Amino acid sequence: YCDDDSIATERTARRDGSVIPKSEPAAVEPAQLLLVDDDEIFCSVLAPALRRRGFEVTIALSLDQALQHIAVTVPGFAVIDLRIGSDSGLTLVRQLTAASESIRTIVLTGYGSIATAVEAIKLGAVHYLTKPANADQIVTAFGRLQGNPDEQPAIRPLPVKRLEWEHLQKVLADHNGNISATARALGMHRRTLQRKLQKRPVRF
Repeated sequence: YCDDDSIATERTARRDGSVIPKSEPAAVEPAQLLLVDDDEIFCSVLAPALRRRGFEVTIALSLDQALQHIAVTVPGFAVIDLRIGSDSGLTLVRQLTAASESIRTIVLTGYGSIATAVEAIKLGAVHYLTKPANADQIVTAFGRLQGNPDEQPAIRPLPVKRLEWEHLQKVLADHNGNISATARALGMHRRTLQRKLQKRPVRF
């Protein structure tokens, strides 16, 4: 004779003789992360690094690919380039925030700008990093729940060229990344504006 508990124990015995608890916790599924950047090489380097840190990464190389993905699955985390081809990453930040207020989004760019950083945060991003940013910096940024009160303000005033860059970025953000509308608002030729935006900003 053998009771039910004995049968259960027998069936759950490990090969080494130990017993598996009846209610052993299930494996934790990796967090879903959407990586959006039109730079395939950058994605091919960053995605594996993020996977090693516990994320299940989906890559989108265009705004359309990203929108198609979130229409089916809304990730818990997102890393978005500010400029995705000719599209603005801020558009996607807005879409992700509308889809889920709990999503943690980080905006990346090769061109640091105060104006776009402010816009990214206003639209729901939790942080803003300037490229090159590595996986550790991104994971740390995901964990930041508040600002840093110890951050020291710049002592030197911004150079004139930097001020121009910031102004262009603000007007561009005000017009949702539309180059033509921004050029009209600035009274500037579209090609002139594009040329100025393609230049790397002055460091400060």
